[in-house]
Amino acid sequence: MSGSTMRRMYWIVVMVAMLTGAAQAQQRWTEAEANAWYAQQPWPVGADFLPSTAINELEMWQAATFDPVTIDRELGWAEGAGMNTMRVFLHNLVWEQDPKGFTQRMNTFLEIAARHHIRPVFVLFDSCWDPYPKLGPQHPPIPGVHNSGWVQAPGAEMLTDAAQYPRLEQYVKGVVGAFAKDDRVLAWDVWNEPDNTNDGSYNAHDPKNKPELVLALLPQVFAWARAEHPTQPLTSGVWHGDWSALDKMPPMARVQIEQSDIISFHNYGWPEDFEAHVQLLEQFHRPLIATEYMARGAGSTFDTVLPVAKKHHVGAINWGLVAGKSQTYLPWDSWQRPYVLQQPPIWFHDVFYADGRPYREREVEVLRELTGRGK
Repeated sequence: MSGSTMRRMYWIVVMVAMLTGAAQAQQRWTEAEANAWYAQQPWPVGADFLPSTAINELEMWQAATFDPVTIDRELGWAEGAGMNTMRVFLHNLVWEQDPKGFTQRMNTFLEIAARHHIRPVFVLFDSCWDPYPKLGPQHPPIPGVHNSGWVQAPGAEMLTDAAQYPRLEQYVKGVVGAFAKDDRVLAWDVWNEPDNTNDGSYNAHDPKNKPELVLALLPQVFAWARAEHPTQPLTSGVWHGDWSALDKMPPMARVQIEQSDIISFHNYGWPEDFEAHVQLLEQFHRPLIATEYMARGAGSTFDTVLPVAKKHHVGAINWGLVAGKSQTYLPWDSWQRPYVLQQPPIWFHDVFYADGRPYREREVEVLRELTGRGK
């Protein structure tokens, strides 16, 4: 496809996205509807979940490596720590390969989660890490490197080819439609960090116009999901930039805020920074959920941040549950300096060892105390 053809297709996509966004605006939940929904929920506390036996979303969900035994065991540990939600990433390629089988595996996951009184937030798309996902066996973890096998959804090849967007639409509508009225699902996270260009890891491999492409596509994804009339709220978490006013936000963050039923965000800073960002987002008068926090080496910990979240009635979902193939207990800088010969002085993310022992017993005590759950 020529460059001029690609540019024409891009601007067609932009116009369609604008029109679709306008047409769907009235279907976004009102502030009253969003707050009424949140008032009926227990305080959402949980983790971004990947079973320790999977290196990425593909390995979690493909039929050959789907591991309900490990999922059951590890969600049991989460329940025991007082958690009641998990944020779980899906992938369009697994859906395309076998829609019925993928849906059945999602249902199995929901059955397991429900036994542990956990209602997940499902993530549809993700702009982080490897832009060239491939089905089949996944490579083993790179020694000493944080999240060395995580893959984007959609990959760069689909994102840069608007002719393939109908496939993405089928995926979104198929997945959301299958569980749109299912009370076992807490919410839908439409796109994780949509304008992340992966500086320090895969930046050289991402499309140069990736933020522009996703900016045009994101309103369509919201519209596709809304077309299935889900009873659960839609969101996409803001994660960088100036949040002091809507007109000061980056373009992507403005779309995320304006399209989301409930507001989600990421913050890995000290508790003072976390609280400052919560106070900025309270201007939108909608429920708030931190869908990523807790990075010990960056100053974000359970015992300092979680009390702030509870004070403001902000949901709190930390990155990582069990240390495993994702190796997210290693810090981000392991991409530049792999921790091969020595381990970091403290774990970055994750709560449990693979045998179920807490990394820090006091952290689990804090979770139980603040949630009033667990054992």
